[in-house]
Amino acid sequence: MTATTRTLSATALALALGSALSMASVSTVHAADDNMEKCYGVAMKGKNDCAAGPGTTCAGTAKTDYQTNAWKHVPKGTCTTIESKTSPTGYGQLEAYKAKS
Repeated sequence: MTATTRTLSATALALALGSALSMASVSTVHAADDNMEKCYGVAMKGKNDCAAGPGTTCAGTAKTDYQTNAWKHVPKGTCTTIESKTSPTGYGQLEAYKAKS
């Protein structure tokens, strides 16, 4: 084998391995998403996972603790058992809500 052939073979192998690993990580992300749910009102200031309503952009933009329109990903089925000091029920909500008075 020539040096050029070995280099091409090594490059092809690296690309194939990279593609396989990439597909595996995408599958893992989707599996994780299937086991998670958005939970509103449980994120601490600056610790939300994404969009926290008007005036915010994405992750880390919650302006207050327990912001009613900011969410965190939590294991599916646990949201309504997590404390929220702004929620009418005192626990996280599956949708954005208005703070209790």
